[in-house]
Amino acid sequence: MLITFSSPAYANITMFSDVAFHMLRLMGRNQNVPGALLAEDIPQALQQLQAGLKTAGQSPEPSFVEENEEDAVSLSNRALPLIGLLKASLADEASVMWHEGS
Repeated sequence: MLITFSSPAYANITMFSDVAFHMLRLMGRNQNVPGALLAEDIPQALQQLQAGLKTAGQSPEPSFVEENEEDAVSLSNRALPLIGLLKASLADEASVMWHEGS
């Protein structure tokens, strides 16, 4: 399943559900789809996401490792587009929504 994050302030971001759900947990959100993050809640969610990524370190999560670990993408790198969306939404005071599909 794919999860798409959207905001009027940024381009849509689509992730596989396992990665998207992990990002939502790091932000302190549940895994309900569809879901939303109000503009006033973005600073806390962004801070929690960034803190969670530091705690997770630079190594990829075990469930996200491909067969060839050399080509694995770290969780921090997978989060970069979502962090960009959250920062742009924060600057524009826009809400963020997520839903199933692309």
